[in-house]
Amino acid sequence: MATAKDLNTIHGWTAVARDPKVVLSGKDYLHAPSSVLVQDIAFPGDDPLVARVQAYAQSRLAPQTYNHSMRVYHFASAILQQQFPAQAATLSRATLAITALLHDIGTTHDHLRATRLSFEFYGGYLALDLVGKQLQPPGPHAQAQAEAVAEAIVRHQDLGTTGTITFLGQLIQLATIYDNMGGNPGLVHADTKVDVNKQFPRNGWSACFSKTIREENALKPWAHTTALGEEAFPEGVLHNKLMAEFD
Repeated sequence: MATAKDLNTIHGWTAVARDPKVVLSGKDYLHAPSSVLVQDIAFPGDDPLVARVQAYAQSRLAPQTYNHSMRVYHFASAILQQQFPAQAATLSRATLAITALLHDIGTTHDHLRATRLSFEFYGGYLALDLVGKQLQPPGPHAQAQAEAVAEAIVRHQDLGTTGTITFLGQLIQLATIYDNMGGNPGLVHADTKVDVNKQFPRNGWSACFSKTIREENALKPWAHTTALGEEAFPEGVLHNKLMAEFD
């Protein structure tokens, strides 16, 4: 049976700096990225829980959001393998896949209107219940996994330069900001960027997500998303130069 320490390692419960510049030692990357294609990145679809979560996400997310979630998994996997080899040896790919699939679950039309909570927080609570209770038997592993997923989802837009975040949370942040705003472009090889976008097309994702940000801010003027800039964030997403050729 896995110990609490084992579960922490498996599910990314390691405190790292919240500031990506600190994590990357002030450089564009820790290790020069190499070409890795979607076919080279294993997706744990044969894991029963991942399969159930994938079906849940695909049935509820807009096609553009689902494809974004799959891009996040593949970009995060490439970053993990090439920049953080020590963590790559232990981090559960199932937990990473589940987090990527559910990180924007709070942005659906119904979920945005089901609560006064900011979409990341509501999404985290949904994931906590889904992963910890509904889709697998409760237990120490399920709890550690569900809480890791929820923590990362709640904080995936908690950008800043102070304090710490879980390793899983930082990895999801790096991948989402890369896909949404072209942040830290040096982390991913150009071949990987092209192939991931080819396999999981954006189909106007930048305009789609920018619209969702504005929609939430109109519904909930207190939303956490406003912390990223009520105009700066949706405009940054809309005018993502790194991904413009694929939109």
